[in-house]
Amino acid sequence: MKLNSTVLLTLILLTLMLGAGSVSAFWGFALGSAALKGVTTPDTRPTTKFARKGTSGTQDKERVVLIKEEEILNIVKARIEGKTKAAKSKKLNELEEGEKKTKRKREQKPPEAEEKPQAGFPVKAESEGVSLAVQSARYSGGALLLKVKMDNKSDNSVRFLYSFLDVTDDKGRTLSASTEGLPSELPSNGSTHYGTVSIPTALLDDVKRISLALTDYPAQKLRLEVSNIPVER
Repeated sequence: MKLNSTVLLTLILLTLMLGAGSVSAFWGFALGSAALKGVTTPDTRPTTKFARKGTSGTQDKERVVLIKEEEILNIVKARIEGKTKAAKSKKLNELEEGEKKTKRKREQKPPEAEEKPQAGFPVKAESEGVSLAVQSARYSGGALLLKVKMDNKSDNSVRFLYSFLDVTDDKGRTLSASTEGLPSELPSNGSTHYGTVSIPTALLDDVKRISLALTDYPAQKLRLEVSNIPVER
């Protein structure tokens, strides 16, 4: 009798457990279905994608246009020729502008040539087609500045060494002097060259006139002697 009661109790417990498990499974399935409502699997088939593009009309817009190789070569050639012509034109313009500037400089007269004549000047000497002229004499900065002009109308160029320039006063005394701007070689094209002879003022306290003497180097075939240059203050 006691054994039958135990078996019965065991069967009742198994029945309750199975029932509870069935109820839990059903309840979980119902909750999962409710959560996945409205969720669909994406369509990844390539044929479907292309079919949709064809129907929307965008396939024609995305078509790649191919250009012939000959057309590409012609375009590149035209661009290269255009850049080359532009560079040549720019270079020619620069050269023409440079030539114009050089011509204007040549046509302009030097400042010394435009200087107003000073009383008693110019004082000039000439030998063998070469001339030396003192245009003016002015005191400035503790020195006497003689503006000098040189011309060569002979057929040969002439060279000078200005350390051989002799400067003497009206009493026969030799004076020290320095030169600036005078050419070491005077070409035979008849062009004019200007420069300055500078003499310290301290050497000219009682001097009224001075003289310059210059010979070519090394031939010493000509002698330019400018005498009686007025320097009195």
